[in-house]
Amino acid sequence: MSDDPNRKTCIIVGAGISGLLAASALQREGWNATVLDKGSGVGGRMATRRVGGGNFDHGAQFFTVRSERFAGLVEGWLTAGVAAEWASGFADAEGRPNEDGHPRYRGTEGMTSIPKYIARGLDVRTGERAVRVDSGDTGWGVVCESGLRVAGNALVLTAPVPQALELISSGSYRLPDGAMRQLEAVTYDPCLALMLLLDGPTGVPEPGGMQIKGEPLDWIGDNGRKGISEGQAVTVHAGPEWSRSHFEDDETEVIDSMITLAGDRLGTDLASAVIETSLVRWPHSWVTNPHPEPCLVVSDDPPLLFCGDAFGQPKVEGASLSGLAAADRLLGRDPR
Repeated sequence: MSDDPNRKTCIIVGAGISGLLAASALQREGWNATVLDKGSGVGGRMATRRVGGGNFDHGAQFFTVRSERFAGLVEGWLTAGVAAEWASGFADAEGRPNEDGHPRYRGTEGMTSIPKYIARGLDVRTGERAVRVDSGDTGWGVVCESGLRVAGNALVLTAPVPQALELISSGSYRLPDGAMRQLEAVTYDPCLALMLLLDGPTGVPEPGGMQIKGEPLDWIGDNGRKGISEGQAVTVHAGPEWSRSHFEDDETEVIDSMITLAGDRLGTDLASAVIETSLVRWPHSWVTNPHPEPCLVVSDDPPLLFCGDAFGQPKVEGASLSGLAAADRLLGRDPR
């Protein structure tokens, strides 16, 4: 934090794209923004992982552009070389091309390329799990599991709403009943994400994605054809109902079942080609009942805001616009 007593300060919990864009916008206007995240890196569900000799996007697979404001952000990422156009549609559940002319974008070295780019020059503390929040006359105090203590005039919570509610209720502050009801109304579906490193062809049709949008599988992606992996690297997402039914099941059983389901869908003996596997359980993957506004201002004095992909629009674009909306509110700007 700055030694300047007149400089405004903000604590942002969550280094996904919402938190990073909020911090970047505030910093450009002279604020000190400290971003805390329990993970080892930035990006949240814009997640890229290396397993064996393959690179995998195992959270968000791509993003689209609908609004003028987000288009401006994406243009900057394209110019910086951290984003690229991937395709204009993917194969359907039967493997047939299903292009609609609307571009889908990816990170150039995986989806995490974009949040890593945004995080440059920001005060981001990864590996710091926030465990307690207290309010005071001059702002907020956050205590992390490591013992780190951070103080700020404003607090922005960008984590999935159930996690954010648990954190904001951990100390002396009590949410107003109305805000609690609005936040408790936000709901999510889970997703089981499987990464498969293969020693042969993946069977995923061009352009490297099969968008099933159903049960028991939702998506099968080829990270090599996507352009982010040299190895034969497949990402499989189970559908929300299948994920919920099997979320707590034994890991080996889940992996074996998802390999069989993906092989059946692709028409290949996928199991015989598997070299290495890794399973990720996303408890808050798809937002099923979002908050209608792009952010929720719970308190103006001291400022407390909630934002993320559960506010306003969904997915990467919604999360980005939500983070910018939270910064706009703190800066006293019209988000339109």
